[in-house]
Amino acid sequence: MKNKFKFLKRMYVIITAILGGFLLLLACVLVIYSPGKPEQFSDMNGKQIAGSISEKVFISVGGVKQGMFIRSKDINRPVLLYLHGGPAFPNYFLVDKFKPGLEDFFTVCYWEQRGGGLSYSPEVANESMSFSQLASDAIEVTNYLRKRFDKQKIYLIAHSGGTPIALMAISRHPEMYEAYIAMAQITQQKESEIIAFNYMSDQYANTGIRKKARALKEFSILESDSILLSYYKSGIRDQFMHELGIGTMHKMKSIFWDIFLPVWTCKAYTLREKVNIWKSKFSFLPKTNLNKEVLTTDFAGMAPKLDVPVYFFSGKFDMTVNIDLSKAYYDQLQAPLKGFYTFNNSAHSPLFEEPVLARQIIEHDVLKGNIHLADKE
Repeated sequence: MKNKFKFLKRMYVIITAILGGFLLLLACVLVIYSPGKPEQFSDMNGKQIAGSISEKVFISVGGVKQGMFIRSKDINRPVLLYLHGGPAFPNYFLVDKFKPGLEDFFTVCYWEQRGGGLSYSPEVANESMSFSQLASDAIEVTNYLRKRFDKQKIYLIAHSGGTPIALMAISRHPEMYEAYIAMAQITQQKESEIIAFNYMSDQYANTGIRKKARALKEFSILESDSILLSYYKSGIRDQFMHELGIGTMHKMKSIFWDIFLPVWTCKAYTLREKVNIWKSKFSFLPKTNLNKEVLTTDFAGMAPKLDVPVYFFSGKFDMTVNIDLSKAYYDQLQAPLKGFYTFNNSAHSPLFEEPVLARQIIEHDVLKGNIHLADKE
C-alpha cells in the first residue's frame, strides 16, 4: 500500500511537471507570436520601402478609444476603409494570413469596430452596440482618414456583417465615398439563415449522417425568432456550414485550425489584444442586440438607392450570406454604376479565396470606373 502511494505520488509529480512544462512552452510561443506590430513593407534588402506605412493606431471614435491598422506601400495612393464582418468580430488575421494585396492599390485602413478586437473595452456600453452607431463610427473614421491623407473622397469595402454599416454610412454621406465594394452583402439575413438551414438539413439527411440531421432538427427555427436567434449564435451553425463548404471559405473545414489558431499566431496583435478578441466574441457581443438586429432588419429595403458606384463580390457557394439574396438586392438597387461579380470557387470570402481575380477587378474596374469584368446579364 505504501509503495502504491509512493508510485501515485511520483506519477502526480511527473504529470504536473509535464503539464507545467507544456503550459510554459505554450506561453513562450504565444509571447513570441504576439509582438503587437503589423509587418512592415520591405525591399529586397530588408529595408522599409520609402513612402510605405504599416502601423497600429488608436483614436477616439464616438467617445470611445478604437483601434485600426493602416497599411500601404505608398501613402499617396487612394484610401480604402475596410469594414470587417461579425459584426464587431475583426478578421485582420485573415488579411495577415492570406495577404490579398489591397495595399498594392490603396492605403488601407483596417478599422476594428467598437466592442471588438483592438476596440474592445469595458467602457463600451451594450446599448451603444447598434448598426446605426457603428455607421456613425465609420463616418467618423472616414473623416479621420480624409483629413490625415488629404483626400476629398475614399473607397469603401465591407464584408458580411460590415455591409449594413456601409449601406448606412453611404446613404448618409455619399459625397465622402468614391465607390463601394460589397463582399457578401447582407440583405434579409433571416431568409438567408432559413435557406442555409434547410440546405444543411437536406444534405445530412440525404447522405445518411443522421446524428447531425437530428442536431439541426432540435432547432425549429421557423417556430419563433428566439429559436432562430439561438441557432444563429450556436456553434453548430458555424461548424456545419464549414463542413459543407458554405461557410467562411469553400475549402475551410475547421474553425479551430483556420480561424481560432490564426488569431493566436497573428503577430500584429499583442497577447492581451488576442485575449480581447475572444473575450469580446464569447462574453461581450452575445449580450448586445447586434445579432437580433441583423436577423430582423431588411437592409435592402433601407437602402434602395446608393449615389456611388457599387461592386458586389459574391461567392458561388456562399450560404452564410445567401448569394441569391445579394443578387436580388443588386438587381433592384439604383446606383450610377454597378457590377455583380460571381466568384466561382468561393463561399463567403472571395477576397481571401480568389485574391488574383479580386485584384484584377479592383485594378481594371473599381479604380477605373468600369464594369468590364462583371457578370454578363
